[in-house]
Amino acid sequence: MRKRVMQFFSLTVFMLLLTAMSQATAFAATASADNAAGVNPYSPAYQHSYRHGAVPTIAQSNKMKTYSQVHPAVTGNTLGYGGGIDGIGVTSGHEKVYLVFWGTQWGTQSTDSGGNLTFSGDPDSGAPLLQRLFKGLGTGNELWSGVMTQYCDGSGVATGASTCPSTSAHVGYPTNGALSGVWYDNSAASPSAATGHQIGTEAVNAAAHFGNTSASSNRYAQYVILSPTGANPDNYKTGGFCAWHDYNGDSSLSGGAVSSPYGDIAFTNMPYVMDQGASCGQNFVNANGTDDGYTMVEGHEYAETITDQNPAGGWTASSGQENADECAWISSGQGASANVTMGNGTYAMQSTWSNDTNRCDISHSIVGGTSGGNDFSISANPSSLSINPGSSGSSTISTAVTSGSASTVSLTASVSPSGPTASLSPTSVTAGGSATLTVSVGSTVASGTYTVTVTGTEGTTSHSTSVSVSVGSSGGTSNKITNGGFESGSSPWVESSTGGYEIVDSSNPHSGSYSAYLCGYNSCTDSIYQTVSVPSSFTKITLTYWTYISTSESGSTCYDYFYARLRTSSGTTISTPQKQCNANTHGWTQYSFDVTSALSNYKGQNVQVYFLGTTDASLVTNFYVDDVALNVQ
Repeated sequence: MRKRVMQFFSLTVFMLLLTAMSQATAFAATASADNAAGVNPYSPAYQHSYRHGAVPTIAQSNKMKTYSQVHPAVTGNTLGYGGGIDGIGVTSGHEKVYLVFWGTQWGTQSTDSGGNLTFSGDPDSGAPLLQRLFKGLGTGNELWSGVMTQYCDGSGVATGASTCPSTSAHVGYPTNGALSGVWYDNSAASPSAATGHQIGTEAVNAAAHFGNTSASSNRYAQYVILSPTGANPDNYKTGGFCAWHDYNGDSSLSGGAVSSPYGDIAFTNMPYVMDQGASCGQNFVNANGTDDGYTMVEGHEYAETITDQNPAGGWTASSGQENADECAWISSGQGASANVTMGNGTYAMQSTWSNDTNRCDISHSIVGGTSGGNDFSISANPSSLSINPGSSGSSTISTAVTSGSASTVSLTASVSPSGPTASLSPTSVTAGGSATLTVSVGSTVASGTYTVTVTGTEGTTSHSTSVSVSVGSSGGTSNKITNGGFESGSSPWVESSTGGYEIVDSSNPHSGSYSAYLCGYNSCTDSIYQTVSVPSSFTKITLTYWTYISTSESGSTCYDYFYARLRTSSGTTISTPQKQCNANTHGWTQYSFDVTSALSNYKGQNVQVYFLGTTDASLVTNFYVDDVALNVQ
């Protein structure tokens, strides 16, 4: 028995050794292939080459660093130029960043006091934070952006070059911000685990939404596809990464390349990294930095996109890493992540690699100055509109010269989410001029809050302003009449009776306990009216009420009359929807009149809803009116 046990033990040990040797051989073969390809086998981009500039989780980053320490062949810091793809290497102009909040899971959209979109499905308030970040870039003399300006592209830059000729086109400095548009795409839910192809398709859809329908309009643009909390785009939660970037033409994208009729489209897969806590940077810079990772990770991808817009035609190291990859998750010493101060606040950011200082830098002087001597600002007045379905509203879009001289500013407008339409007249102005933005709301547009983004472009420089549009209900249930049933006495109605009688009484109500009683005696002129405010925009206005007529007159001849009128605040008649005589006697009957046309010239003004009863000196006629409403759609 002992001999059999020993034989079994020996066989088991042999099998374990054989398995270990096989695994070691397989790993060695993998490592050898990785070394040849210049890819760290612990990189999230290993066997997923489309994950350019993938931000590894902190744990994954530590594995990569450990491997690199014993495999220096795949470690190299200096960045070299990749020669460009489709003539594109870097963003050698003013950066245009478009934020796309993808999927209905973001919830209900609102707008904060700074004009930033907010969402009910954004528990950590990441959406307005990223909008502020990209508005803040290039303001307040921030020099984090300066590191990237040393990189360049163009025919004069040799493939493999590690420095830029003085005549080359450099990455632009984002003077006065890089945010060029924001879109809430709530046409459908974001996929639970989107493929690279699906993310790229959303970026192409975004280009169409923002009107960037040519290669030239996308030359300096990047689209950040922001997935909602709970989503797992490209399985990042188990893939060891926090984000990556690419362009639509990459055939290695999971699901395949994405066709674009608008030229090459650069985009970022940006998950809701707060879901992953500290592994994606939560509290990395600040003790209460819940969103530290959101700005650091997206800043990482932004910096890599502008230095390697069509990967890997821009600037990369021999290891395949990009400028931000080489400086990820540094917590102390040179190049440590830190709060970067901009003109509108401070943001947790990481450093990026600088060839000319041979280190990771959190700031750097601007190379080549700003992206042009001319610059401008853009603003909207008013910045919010309230429009009912079937109507329109307008805002003045003003521009001003902030540096250099006045040049032509081209204007475009986009609406998020889709629904209202926006137009500009004119579509281009000389900086310092203004245009009129007209927002039209169709009769079928759902109520809610929409954002119109107006973007001005002067050469390679773009700036945006936004107008919040509140669309009212299309149900036609807004009643402008107060106390239409007269149950609260006469207020706010104004009574006038030739006999000195109280108009509101309880003798014959249609509903409740009271109605307005006009006349009922000889030689009578009784009236009652209420002043209401006509909205500045509307689709339809309907006047409804109930009347009751009884008389001592006989025959079909009219002697006594009831009038329903609309009057100006000074008492001038605008229209008379109804005039009835004593011959039209009836019990309680409802009447409804479309007074839209009559009030179309009185938008934003006060008018009177007025009822009058008159009788002659002969027999008595009684006019009653009750349950009055002026319904606005």
